[in-house]
Amino acid sequence: METRKYGLLTSIAMITGIVIGSGIFFKSDNILIEVNGNIISGVIAFIAAAVSIIFGSLTISQLASRTDRPGGIITYAEEFCSVNAGCVFGWFQSFLYIPSIIVVVAWVSGVYTCILFGINDTLENQMLIGTGFLLVLGIMNLLSAKLGGYFQNASMIIKLIPLIFVAVLGIFYGKESPSSFSSLQEGAGSAGFIGAIPAIAFSFDGWTVSTSICHEIKNSKRNLPIALVVSPLLILLLYILYFVGSCFLLGTDKIIEMGDAHVYEIFNLLFGAIGAKLLLILVIISVLGTLNGLILGSYRLPYAMSLRGMIPGYKFLSKNAEGIGGVPLNSAVFSFIVAIIWMMFHYITQKLNMLPNSDVSEISVVTNYATYIILYISVIRLALKGEIKGIFNGYIFPAFAVIGAVIIIFAGAGSPFFIYYSLFCLAVIAAAYMYSVKNKERIIQSANSAHNGQAIVNLK
Repeated sequence: METRKYGLLTSIAMITGIVIGSGIFFKSDNILIEVNGNIISGVIAFIAAAVSIIFGSLTISQLASRTDRPGGIITYAEEFCSVNAGCVFGWFQSFLYIPSIIVVVAWVSGVYTCILFGINDTLENQMLIGTGFLLVLGIMNLLSAKLGGYFQNASMIIKLIPLIFVAVLGIFYGKESPSSFSSLQEGAGSAGFIGAIPAIAFSFDGWTVSTSICHEIKNSKRNLPIALVVSPLLILLLYILYFVGSCFLLGTDKIIEMGDAHVYEIFNLLFGAIGAKLLLILVIISVLGTLNGLILGSYRLPYAMSLRGMIPGYKFLSKNAEGIGGVPLNSAVFSFIVAIIWMMFHYITQKLNMLPNSDVSEISVVTNYATYIILYISVIRLALKGEIKGIFNGYIFPAFAVIGAVIIIFAGAGSPFFIYYSLFCLAVIAAAYMYSVKNKERIIQSANSAHNGQAIVNLK
């Protein structure tokens, strides 16, 4: 058994640090476009997305508190659903979900770097710089896992500074005064906020990562559910204050007009050219902190799957486990190649404007909620068997989590590219399922062996 070293406050800080990153900075304009510049509708969309995530967190924490095996979502699918489900989750996370988010965050780092240094902000320059950051951080994590960890901790603190500055100064000193707020309420009750939910879901993404540390949290059956409720509420408060503060400072029309560049304009308005550049540097560090965390996770995922024999070439991917700096080398190189492929895919979709006011990561995040529904239903099944006690833990929380996931999926289905991406996802899922069926016996043996020879519940 690993030492349980994280208390409640540390757990809340870790979850908050994992979730807060780049999304809130470069998705605010996307949110305003979807709600036609209506601040009230934007706030409603934030609340709707947060509620969905809170119930999802509470539901998955029931699974997290019932196993000490590391691996997070994949482990829960493997243990509480089936070996086939575990393989499907692993392939989806490795080939679709995580790499698509990595390339978008890397691209955003390129966008803000172009703004910072006055580089011509063509898509090609943005992608080239983003790929450079991806390469540098990837090498850094390969050479030293500790160095990557230090950077992650530092960026967690730095990323809060711009949020708080804009929130406080915008609300109290913004040119859009609270009296003019009423003029922005027209149509606030409309369904326009639904279209903004995918962008907000991206901003909240990362909350499931926290369940992978359940086995390291003191009194996790009590502390993890509390942390999984408090953290989204804290993040929701920060996001709403930043969103409203930025709208008061610059005005909704200006934010929509400027797009991602509105962040620098806000800083310039508040602190002048020099102050704006300094705060934009903090934003870039925040974005790179998110990218670094995603790289840290992506390097280990193929390795974890290779130990279970869940992926072709598992013998190769399981080699060089210690790598150079304590990172599985073969698995890391494989993840980097997948990310580069997605970088090219992202470039094509942006160049051809295939996803207006969106990107490939939003569809991945939305599609990912369809897989979460499988876990939510598993909690209900455990409650029916009497293994989970209480009507709230076993039925109400997962029911609301399913409803929340359906809302996010419905919102994302409005994308013109959604149907094609969904078909692509189904093809990957079908391939994963067929692979697991064909190699089921070997996968079960490998999984049991990886767990010190103990049989794993529900694998068969």
